Amino acid sequence: MSLNHQNYLSKKAMDLEPSGIRKFFDVAASMEGVISLGVGEPDFITPWNIREVAIEALQDGYTSYTANAGLLELRQEITAYLQRRFHVEYQAENQVIVTVGASQSLDLAFRAILNPGDEVLVIEPAFVSYASLVTMAGGNPVRIATKEENGFKVTPEQIEASITDKTKAILLCSPNNPTGTCLNKDELTAIASVVEKHDLLVVSDEIYAELAYDQEYTSFAAIPGMYERTILINGFSKGFAMTGWRLGFLTAPSEFISVMIKIYQYTTMCAPYMLQLGAIEALRNSSDQVEKMKQNYWRRRNFTVQSLNKIGLECHTPGGAFYVFPSIKKTGLTSEQFAEGLLHQEKVAVVPGNAFGASGEGYIRCSYATSIDQLQEAMNRIERFLLSLEVKESDHLKQAK
Repeated sequence: MSLNHQNYLSKKAMDLEPSGIRKFFDVAASMEGVISLGVGEPDFITPWNIREVAIEALQDGYTSYTANAGLLELRQEITAYLQRRFHVEYQAENQVIVTVGASQSLDLAFRAILNPGDEVLVIEPAFVSYASLVTMAGGNPVRIATKEENGFKVTPEQIEASITDKTKAILLCSPNNPTGTCLNKDELTAIASVVEKHDLLVVSDEIYAELAYDQEYTSFAAIPGMYERTILINGFSKGFAMTGWRLGFLTAPSEFISVMIKIYQYTTMCAPYMLQLGAIEALRNSSDQVEKMKQNYWRRRNFTVQSLNKIGLECHTPGGAFYVFPSIKKTGLTSEQFAEGLLHQEKVAVVPGNAFGASGEGYIRCSYATSIDQLQEAMNRIERFLLSLEVKESDHLKQAK
């Protein structure tokens, strides 16, 4: 008798939706000549000085475990970096954990604070893993849809209207993935007043903090009264071009950290020793390279937004990260139809907006973390695809007559 394996699997795990980003990336990877504007990954190689330190560390035999929370030297550099860049002060000894990517930081945060049935407000469009991470931790994600006419910015009124007696926390991501929206100090302060009024926590994903273009970045933990209520998530993947290193970190009041470190002990133990040494070098001596990459992204952002608007896809100017989120509603296609058609007809990979929640329907996410030449060619192909849709619509109307 054959075994029905589904009878032995977790229903919660089976019910998780697969990543809409990976779906299109996997298809694109199997095709030749594809320009990928899909996966959110810097096209820059990790700066050499960082790689060199990690290589030397491996050669010198730094291959053992570290403290669960990470090397104290690295945690000290993290706290100095946060103080220097974002004016928030943490204690390296008991308020920092070095994690295997910022995604693990999010997982630790939710598992530490959520009891079954607790609600977390998730601002959408949102990164694909947010709601699933809340669910896996036993909580219930409550989605708040933002709108293009408001720059995809959540309002305090929207947050207040979504709060119930089960609401435990709000998950913020600024600059946002996928929209690139960046909340300024006044907007964060207005949200903070709601947080304090309703005695909530905030999990603040600040992984794109180094890539805020038009204003000085404000960390949510720096807003008056929010330090004690904030679990701050950050890492090295985006700003330092270290995605494959899988190094993130979280900072929070020590009471939260003491619980998270227990979870970490039983799941991961620690981040790799030699990579942590590379991260120390990143924080100490790589600000110039980070700034150069940021300036490149800024130029690409401006080019991509201007190009998309020129060819007829309305696109707001994102304040940070390396994504644009243009509307494709005028085509009459769903986000998935548009993305599939563009991929197969013109070999350009984008992510359908509904991968980031229902409010993302009618949009696509394009990453401009690629060269200007590639972006130019991608824009040409997208324009050609739009023209083909107009021809098909014209032929359809003629046949209808």
